[in-house]
Amino acid sequence: MTTAEPDWSLWRSFAAVVEHGSLSAAARVLGLSQPTLGRHVEALEAALGVTLFERTLAGLKPTDTALKLFEPVVGAQRALSEAALMAEGSSAALAGSVRITASTVMSHYVLPPLLAELRRSFPGIALELVPSDSVENLLLREADIAVRMFRPTQLELIARKLGEIPIVACAHQSYIERRGAPRTVAELLDHDLVGFDRSDLIISTARRLGFELQRADFVLRTDSQTAMWELLKAGLGIGFAQAGMVQDAPGMRVVLPDFAVPPLEVWLTTHRELFTSRRIRAIYDRLGEGLTNHLARIGR
Repeated sequence: MTTAEPDWSLWRSFAAVVEHGSLSAAARVLGLSQPTLGRHVEALEAALGVTLFERTLAGLKPTDTALKLFEPVVGAQRALSEAALMAEGSSAALAGSVRITASTVMSHYVLPPLLAELRRSFPGIALELVPSDSVENLLLREADIAVRMFRPTQLELIARKLGEIPIVACAHQSYIERRGAPRTVAELLDHDLVGFDRSDLIISTARRLGFELQRADFVLRTDSQTAMWELLKAGLGIGFAQAGMVQDAPGMRVVLPDFAVPPLEVWLTTHRELFTSRRIRAIYDRLGEGLTNHLARIGR
């Protein structure tokens, strides 16, 4: 009598536990409960007749057998994802959903009016927006389209540079009235600076420009870029932001207009298989057009 093959959901749960190191972490990634993950692991062990994890006080430790099985299971996941991409790419309908990921600042302050135009043009397409400052994996369908601030390098991706976003030093008028505006870059150190907490992006960029900054120079620190923008709008100090946002925000002013901060590149990206989907191509093209017009406006 032939034993039925384990359901794919069991293999997926197994791979997640190996990759993320615990039932709780794997459950968060898969959107399942920890007891469900535990039952999946036990069911797979029973179906295969092998022990996949050693139960220790520190959690589940993969056995040698589990480690040998992990790579082919991950390969199968990748193959299934590619098959789904190919099937998605064959869709000719202007209906369904398109998932877009962009940085939190872009998602909160730049994209909403552009997405409103997309909804008017394509009412049959639902839009899913994923604000994230991490790199989403297009291949594994965490997004259909990505707005990146760097050039993607994966061969599977189609990427189009839309332009550049000028970055400026800025402060709210209320801060300038209270503390004055710096006349030179060196005078920035005499002001309340708003910057990152753990990220060294501003510090490393300043050093490349020949200007020395330390973490302690920022009297207000956060790694949330949207929170940083709100702090600046509240008049709490001087920081750096997209020129277009400064132009559009009441009371915000550019300081040190001659300080040449490197601009951010803007790339629109999708997977080459998804590019043949009519609805994804429609959103990709129209979003690219909207962002290009936005970049042209703020670059004037």
